[in-house]
Amino acid sequence: MKGKFIVLEGPDRCGKSTQAKLLVNHLTSLGKDVILTREPGGTPTAEQIRKIVLQPGLDVRPMAELFLYEASRAQHTQEKILPALEAGKIVICERYTMSTAAYQGYGRGIDLDMIDTLNRIATLETKPDLTLVFLMSDKYFVKRGEYLFSDRLEQEDAAFRQKMRKGYLDLINQTPHAYLINADQTIEDIQHRVLELLKETHITD
Repeated sequence: MKGKFIVLEGPDRCGKSTQAKLLVNHLTSLGKDVILTREPGGTPTAEQIRKIVLQPGLDVRPMAELFLYEASRAQHTQEKILPALEAGKIVICERYTMSTAAYQGYGRGIDLDMIDTLNRIATLETKPDLTLVFLMSDKYFVKRGEYLFSDRLEQEDAAFRQKMRKGYLDLINQTPHAYLINADQTIEDIQHRVLELLKETHITD
């Protein structure tokens, strides 16, 4: 691919969206052609799937949830991500395949090998050049969500979040070019670390 693919991973309320926007602003200031997108979603069709999978109170069984995420990902990858990469752009995406392994694999208990196969099919083997995983203490999840609307996944209990967090930690060690970032820090400190990793990995060279 001509472009670069950067994925920001981590649980809800960890600051991904804030850091993604700051990263877009930084790269744009350097004259880079950047697009910002997200999963589930990123295209009109995929956003409609997002509404279903995250709607509070909706009875979505684990296997159906998995296939909804993969359907959204297939549409998103083929319609938006791959064309942008082919055009030489930097794609910054909030969440990608690692989230599915962490949430539906570790969190829901669905077979990880099956998830890996579905991820590879949905992405046409597309891999991030850099994955930044933001993890925070559970107390901050509660604190930051006091006045926020909670979607269906955010309403899961602390036990689910702990399984998902363990999943992310395991997956970082199994994933090339994946790095852990302490999301308990200030926005400024986190951004500083993000920019350090961009230089260390030569993503923007």
